[in-house]
Amino acid sequence: MMFATPKSLFRVLAFAEAVTWTLLITGLILRATVGLDVAVSIGGAIHGFVFLAYGATAVLLTVNQRWSVGTAILTIGSAVIPYATIPVELWLARTGRLDGPWRTEASDHPRDAGWVDRTMRWFLKHPYILVLLIAAAVVLLYVVLITAGPPGGRE
Repeated sequence: MMFATPKSLFRVLAFAEAVTWTLLITGLILRATVGLDVAVSIGGAIHGFVFLAYGATAVLLTVNQRWSVGTAILTIGSAVIPYATIPVELWLARTGRLDGPWRTEASDHPRDAGWVDRTMRWFLKHPYILVLLIAAAVVLLYVVLITAGPPGGRE
């Protein structure tokens, strides 16, 4: 399985988020220099979708890895700053915050009795349902945001 660990999944999405920043910035440069507006539409659409997928993954890992609120905010917020997901991923890995398996079984930890952890464990035991649910949520939010238009309004 490609994403056998939280670390492997997060690493891929942190890298993808940085790559899509490059697409978006390139699109902005092409629009400004040669008037190629479609480049921003394409780069922005890809970046927006990966941004949402990264955010959903960060929320899932916040629960699975039992991150603090501060770590969660830093991780999710890093997607807003170009290329910041890479140093954040390196920091999370270096400090052990990405270590360990998916928590599919209950432990003696007090949080494991809570509904959030129980629900997460159920979904982790049914990964296809989890992936479909996250994908559906990302697509729905993506469609809503595309319908609302780009940040700053339409030109």
